[in-house]
Amino acid sequence: MNIPEELIKKYNVPVPRYTSYPTVPFWLEEKFSASSWLTHVKRAFDETNDTEGITLYIHLPFCESLCTYCACNTRITINHAVEENYINVVLKEWEMYCDTFEKKPILRDLHLGGGTPTFFSPENLSKLLDGIYAKSILHPQFLCSFEGHPNNTSFEHLDALYNAGARRVSYGVQDLNLKVQETINRVQPFENVKLATDNARKVGFESINFDLIYGLPFQTEESVLETIDAVISLKPERIAFYSYAHVPWKRPGQRAYTEADLPNNDFKRKLYEVGKERLLEMGYTDVGMDHFALPSDLLYKAYQNKSMHRNFMGYTHVRTDLLIGLGASAVSDAKYAYAQNAKKVEEYCGLIDEGSLAVKKGHVLTQEDLKVRKQILDICCNGELMWNDYVDALDLNMLIQLNAMHAEGLIKLYQGGFRVTELGTAFLRNICLVFDRRLSEHKASDDKPMFSQAI
Repeated sequence: MNIPEELIKKYNVPVPRYTSYPTVPFWLEEKFSASSWLTHVKRAFDETNDTEGITLYIHLPFCESLCTYCACNTRITINHAVEENYINVVLKEWEMYCDTFEKKPILRDLHLGGGTPTFFSPENLSKLLDGIYAKSILHPQFLCSFEGHPNNTSFEHLDALYNAGARRVSYGVQDLNLKVQETINRVQPFENVKLATDNARKVGFESINFDLIYGLPFQTEESVLETIDAVISLKPERIAFYSYAHVPWKRPGQRAYTEADLPNNDFKRKLYEVGKERLLEMGYTDVGMDHFALPSDLLYKAYQNKSMHRNFMGYTHVRTDLLIGLGASAVSDAKYAYAQNAKKVEEYCGLIDEGSLAVKKGHVLTQEDLKVRKQILDICCNGELMWNDYVDALDLNMLIQLNAMHAEGLIKLYQGGFRVTELGTAFLRNICLVFDRRLSEHKASDDKPMFSQAI
């Protein structure tokens, strides 16, 4: 699809990825405490554990080397002696939450993220999950997934995690061009990706995701298509095709290259469009912001029946109102409040060892926050918004923006709401931005932007 240059110029502004609302920079920390947080956790747990269960995210931050494109909270080390203590601390944190629940939680979904979860040995990953399960009841449709590095995800990792209940793996592929890989310090031959994928299927994994990134330094149209053609040959059930977020003021490693090495706005968008076209040609469906899935995958089915959800981990076919994050920097969502743990491993471990939660920041949602979050989720997940009881939340400025987007062909307004058009899917973040009251009220300053560019 050819996107008009004037639209790219207009909408290529810093915009959140909307894995939460309010987004983290607007959390009202001064009105937040750990005791308040646990009150909201208990409320969400009591309301929904018996009917839908809970989601658990465990952050494993360690990596042996720094990938400069990465915006995740990581700890770079080759010292694997850190594994055992970290697991013990995470299990102690989990015990604290279980004490708050006062009865065994029903685990619906569990995800190991990082960092590099496969930095940990298969034995230690098994120990971690066994410790989690010992204090839990597994939902009949329980799903465990993890993020793996193709270079170090061994058959033994896959076998151990499968035996511990994992059925989905997400591999960070990013790009297969050697020059690009060397620039971002992520060299991994296609042969490694293929071996890790073949091993996952041999073990019995039911869904495989590849993360790809467009907008990286030195990417070309040809190199992006070569990467996509190569990974498509492995038939992953899902592909996440993300925009590279260039935020060197937050990630100093990105200063290893300059903006002159990056594709400009128009060309960056072209890289996405040619990649998307190839994915659609090969049977994948665009199921939301940056995500594609085959018809056989549960995410596609959730998209079709409008049950898809978006949380701090991105899109998922599983929705629970309580998501507990364990580990350094992990973020939690208790429906009525958000919380984030201390980012530094030492501080996180120290607080847990002292017998207190490692929560360092958070936000209690107002009634308006809850309403806006629902609006943004409807747009992100369903590509539409029905006015229903939202009419009173629309001000004149919002209506002006929506009418402009209708005239530009990004949305189709009709009585009772609007639906995002095919052209508008390229600007989902911008459409969500219309309803982001906290960001619209933010006063411009001389500070660096808080978010990456939309395009």
